[in-house]
Amino acid sequence: MRISSSLVFQTGLNTINMQQSDLMHLYQQIGTGQKMVTPADDPLGASQAINLSQSQAQNARYADNRAVANQNLGTEEDALGSLTLLLQDVRTRLVEASNGTLSDADRATLSNVLKNARDSLMGIANTTDGNGQYLFSGSQGGTPAYGSAGNYQGDTLQRNIQADQTRQIAGGDVGSDVFQRAQPGTRAYASYAATSNTGTAVLGQPAVTDNTQGNASANYSFSVNFTSATTYDVTVQDVSTTPPTPVATPAGSPFTLAAGQTTLDLGYGTTVQISGTPDTNDKFDVKPLQHEDVNLFKTFDDVIGALDSPVQGDDQATASLRNVLNTAMQRMATSYDNVLTVRASVGARMNELSALDNTGTQRNLGYANALSGIEDLDYYEATTQLSLRKMALEGAGLAFQTIQGLSLFNRNQ
Repeated sequence: MRISSSLVFQTGLNTINMQQSDLMHLYQQIGTGQKMVTPADDPLGASQAINLSQSQAQNARYADNRAVANQNLGTEEDALGSLTLLLQDVRTRLVEASNGTLSDADRATLSNVLKNARDSLMGIANTTDGNGQYLFSGSQGGTPAYGSAGNYQGDTLQRNIQADQTRQIAGGDVGSDVFQRAQPGTRAYASYAATSNTGTAVLGQPAVTDNTQGNASANYSFSVNFTSATTYDVTVQDVSTTPPTPVATPAGSPFTLAAGQTTLDLGYGTTVQISGTPDTNDKFDVKPLQHEDVNLFKTFDDVIGALDSPVQGDDQATASLRNVLNTAMQRMATSYDNVLTVRASVGARMNELSALDNTGTQRNLGYANALSGIEDLDYYEATTQLSLRKMALEGAGLAFQTIQGLSLFNRNQ
């Protein structure tokens, strides 16, 4: 085979260029610390690295979301802590207001205290988060949760935050679930006296005293109508249905109120405490709080209005005041328990966020370790290869010089 001089030169040049290219590639790897300078170096590894980088970025996004959720829940926890202390103080004030030795002036002073407490309650209900969004307005973050009249202005949609791949966590609570809901699952009742009552009867605490008579779940609402000072009728509705369903008249109705009797039998194993003397046509309602709109603002307004009204020397007005206070204390008790329930829920969510943070940190370490195995350069191997490539380039240059010196004219010299 005849080998031309041009082929010799071209072959030598190609060899030198190839060695220089390999050497330059090693320089780039060492300079960047990356095993893959281009995806062509390891197509499969490059694909895996892209997937891992995307997962790592998504994990970082979830961590940012959890930070936002933690901030919002921390703000809510502070607000609910203030609300808990406020309700504790108000319940104490209601007990003070029930003291029969107070004068109208004393009750007016307590009324001013409760007005200030109501203003504080409004401030808590319209708390904002770090971004100026109202915390208890549901998805209507730009709208105050409650208006001046105590009406809820938000909606019932919670703002859920994607805290992990498969977990959404509510970053707050709907105002209606905090400020106008009874404690979930409560069997407590509240008693209400009609404003038209003329007697001195005062209803106390209702309760289900016998679970075997059909009202174990506390779903029945009772309306009491005194046909005389000693007899009363009771009508019953099941308010767990929509609309409420009439229930058969309790056995024994109409009932008789004996002298000195302190408990009214409402039927279906439900009773309510009573004191004073009812008058003909006096009416009372006994309603399960789990099916009531227990609006804290309305409770405040009712009590403030009652305390502002003079009652000194008027037995009927005094009884009306005591009925309002009893109703308020019954409603306030379940509202207080409900706030504690919401606070427990907030704490549980914050604990879950902490657990997800720990999991996310471990996951991120796994992603970083996997990416390091795919992308990071082994410097010991790279420097060894660099030395070999340098020697190969020098050898290619020397071989080219040797071949270049060959000629038929100086072959025998």
